[in-house]
Amino acid sequence: MNPRYGLYPLLVVASLASAEPRYTQNDFGGVGLLQTPTARMAPAGEISINASRTDPYSRYSFSLQPFDWMEGTFRYTSISNRKYGAQDFSGDQSYKDKAFDVKFRLLQESRWAPEIALGGRDVGGTGLFSSEYFVGNKRVGDLDFSLGLAWGYIGNRGELDNPLGWVDDRFKNRPVPTSDVNNAGSFDANAYFRGRPSPFGGINWQTPWEPLSLKLEYDGNDYQHEPLNNNQKQSSPFNIGMVFKANDAIDLTAAFERGNTAMFGITLHTNFATRTAPAKVSDPAPEPLVERTSEPGTSSADWADVSRRVEENAGYKVERITRKNSEVVVYGEQTRYLYPPEAVGRAARILDNSADDDVQWFTVVDTRYGQPMVETSVPRKVFRDVANQERPLEDLRRSTEQNVPLPQQEELLYAQQPDPFSYNVGLGYNQSIGGPDNFLLYQFTADLDSEYRFTPSLWANGLLSVNLINNYDDFKYDAPSGLPRVRTDIRQYMTTSNVTLPTFQLNKTARLDQDLYGMVYGGYLESMYAGAGGELLYRPMNQDWALGANLDLVRQRDFDQHFGLRDYQTATGFVTLYWQTGFEDILATASAGRYLARDWGGTLDLSRQFRNGVRFGAWVTLTTASKDEYGEGSFDKGMYVSIPFDELMSSSTMRRANLSWDPLTRDGGARLNHYYSLYDLTDGRDQTMFQNLFGRIVK
Repeated sequence: MNPRYGLYPLLVVASLASAEPRYTQNDFGGVGLLQTPTARMAPAGEISINASRTDPYSRYSFSLQPFDWMEGTFRYTSISNRKYGAQDFSGDQSYKDKAFDVKFRLLQESRWAPEIALGGRDVGGTGLFSSEYFVGNKRVGDLDFSLGLAWGYIGNRGELDNPLGWVDDRFKNRPVPTSDVNNAGSFDANAYFRGRPSPFGGINWQTPWEPLSLKLEYDGNDYQHEPLNNNQKQSSPFNIGMVFKANDAIDLTAAFERGNTAMFGITLHTNFATRTAPAKVSDPAPEPLVERTSEPGTSSADWADVSRRVEENAGYKVERITRKNSEVVVYGEQTRYLYPPEAVGRAARILDNSADDDVQWFTVVDTRYGQPMVETSVPRKVFRDVANQERPLEDLRRSTEQNVPLPQQEELLYAQQPDPFSYNVGLGYNQSIGGPDNFLLYQFTADLDSEYRFTPSLWANGLLSVNLINNYDDFKYDAPSGLPRVRTDIRQYMTTSNVTLPTFQLNKTARLDQDLYGMVYGGYLESMYAGAGGELLYRPMNQDWALGANLDLVRQRDFDQHFGLRDYQTATGFVTLYWQTGFEDILATASAGRYLARDWGGTLDLSRQFRNGVRFGAWVTLTTASKDEYGEGSFDKGMYVSIPFDELMSSSTMRRANLSWDPLTRDGGARLNHYYSLYDLTDGRDQTMFQNLFGRIVK
């Protein structure tokens, strides 16, 4: 995931209007009471950024709700009274623990049945705070009761015999978690549901004053088995707290825990599936449909003017306009509108106001870098009737066609050569969290992104980056690695030069068959690697799958990211299957091949895209690199969010903010960061998004 332009959503999330959340976060992140989770889930599409302090723990977490029935949380914990390591290793920095939590709803609440969930805390980190639990919730008026049973950290009081001990004696004892980084990041199934469990639970009361809710819980942890021999005094197993909703996006929490310790927390949240995007006040209004006055057979359209209006109002950079029989066809590349039906509808309005009366169909052929992707044909009369609210939208949906673009005999009405040069100036942001040198390593840059097209399918692009502020000088610990340092030299790449050229490459695309696309490229492909490569993608129209393959020959760049090269070189490539599963809008992407450190393996990426284009996802990579070779983290994994800027701004744009969270920068499972992907370039063939947002065609 490209992190550039990824800070913007974090800075504005507190100002975003969203639906009132039904439930609030616990101290660890994830919906719950204080120290304990509940069976409740936030609505699908919810994003929460949480911070809490309960001495000696400061917790920072990020929670995603990709589905109504699943919650995921990524968390860092700072233990203020324990050092990360020896003085010469990490100075005075406190110990940092990384963890991943997950919770699944097993049963939804009904009139008589409770809501029931199964969850795991710290299932993919060091396991210092690892716990597994079942929990149920039942609402009675303004009171929401929860009761659960937990193994591990949440149930460290160990008040009950383990019922699973009747199945196997191994369940009676739980391995003690270790802070050894060599064991960090693995999924230790041998510890799950082992040891003596303890009950936990509590009550959440929504007070008559809407912004305030109160929480009372029984904590299943006695704090006498804390990680790093850091046991805490507990004067009472009951915790009490309150949550104040400062506004629709900010929750403030205060509590008294362990009978002797104060807790304070803040949550920033929004829901990208249900919130209303800002009004596009900076966009031009769609052309109103006018009454037709010309006679059939006349030719009065100024097609140069039509091309200009289509670009300014519908966002298509027009290549040519043609006619075949009673159909006008516009070939163009979309540059502004993220949602295809909206762009097609705007173009149809312009064509209806301009074309002869004997034209019955308007077709837009969506192209990307000179290659036709999909053609969308709209029946003129039905479109007018629906736009004028004289017929239902479903009539237009049934009669609108999307087909594979094929060469045909057409009359050329207009052709133009678009401006070959374009550029964009923006703010870049990079970060690394949780290392031994400094908890947050960051870089802000001023970026100039430019492109020059020699032909529609042959172009050069470059990214010039100027460092504005940067604390990567603090990053001194590169960590042991049994692999070539293909990524862990990141400090040198971030600090050697204040002016860098992360990308400068030449690209060529081709449509090899009606469903087969190819691309070749060469140059400085990303901040750390130069080289050449190619990609093939077979993406059949109206199918839920695609198959791709890529191969790259690369060499490491000098740390200053100018034009010099280092000695390390390798070949890397993958075969990738993309599958729209049809289940909860999940896209499954499975890749197998050779990684930058010459390790072989595979990556599984699962993501959900909501109707508005927001995508939540997670990935895991397993390769031939052993745990010892890989080092801390054991294997590569992480989660990400991709948010269209269209959801954040008052003007339409196709740009995205991509945010990813991976526990560590390691060398195993590392892939080249391609600037372009054929799957992304062919996203016009995404039928699901077109149909989900079809109503925008008459917006």
